[in-house]
Amino acid sequence: MHSPPIALLIAALPLPVLVVDMEGFVQAANPAARELFGLRIEGAQIRAHLRQPEMAVMLERVLGGQAEGCATFVTSSASRETMWQVIARAMPPGLIMLSLTDISDIEAAEAQRRDFVANVSHELRSPLTVLAGFIETLQGPAGADPAARTEFLAIMAEQATRMGGLVADLLSLSRVEAAEKIRPRTPVSIDMVLKATLAALRPQIDAAKMQLDYMVPADLPDIPGDYDQLVQVFHNLIENGVKYGATGGRLEIGAQKLAVLPGFDGPVLRVSIRDFGEGIDPIYIPRLTERFYRIDKARSRDSGGTGLGLAIVKHILSRHRGRLVIRSAIGEGASFEALLPCT
Repeated sequence: MHSPPIALLIAALPLPVLVVDMEGFVQAANPAARELFGLRIEGAQIRAHLRQPEMAVMLERVLGGQAEGCATFVTSSASRETMWQVIARAMPPGLIMLSLTDISDIEAAEAQRRDFVANVSHELRSPLTVLAGFIETLQGPAGADPAARTEFLAIMAEQATRMGGLVADLLSLSRVEAAEKIRPRTPVSIDMVLKATLAALRPQIDAAKMQLDYMVPADLPDIPGDYDQLVQVFHNLIENGVKYGATGGRLEIGAQKLAVLPGFDGPVLRVSIRDFGEGIDPIYIPRLTERFYRIDKARSRDSGGTGLGLAIVKHILSRHRGRLVIRSAIGEGASFEALLPCT
């Protein structure tokens, strides 16, 4: 029985695959490789197409007789940048097979993990440094000074509370992400969710001396949802409105049912939290739901923010198959709209 030609064998592979001779000329390319490199790749010199330094070194080693090699190669298009892992293996007689695997998502996830660990470490390091400094001070002469001790202990308690809030938000984010693919189905009244949230935040609203305009119809339909998570969504959004919109003196909470909305298959409940404070420059809006992203870091920390609130909101709404829409402009306050499907 005759073996099928190499071109037929690699044609069935979904990943881009090239077969080159020991001089580096491409002898065969499957459809995925031709789509990536162009129809003229067969017969071309592979060095001309894989010219990045790491790839060039690996190619020279394999073409020089090394049995196998591995390197990464990046391609760019108008819409995205793709990172490929290129594995080269010698195959008789005198040929080398190059297979390319798209590892962009893996690299992106790894970069996100590194950033997350770095951010958590940074967020915890600051209060820990403060606590360590005050503990050392209290162990010295300041321990005998009642006024200094009272002041330092108050600051230490504040920093401990900040760390506790960060850990709580991290655990909450982890739980939300773990259940994100499981859509909740229990009927939930948004009116009850908002009233429970406002009752919990009433001391903050009163302390900020904000006028509250509650414009939520009593006849809104129940939606499929997770009551506790939805309370968390609107707790974060209303609390943000109180913290950053206090200069406007007014907070507006509204809700309405929309029969149709682009991106949704059926009716949608739109719940808006609008403040009339300083507003947000639109250039910052796309990044507001990133973990630990803060426009004014000092102000956010002073107000007890962890930088995770809107990231949690985004993930909870995603679990409910909804989304968050943010609108704002400098001097015009900010509007945060939670869009939730009714069915």
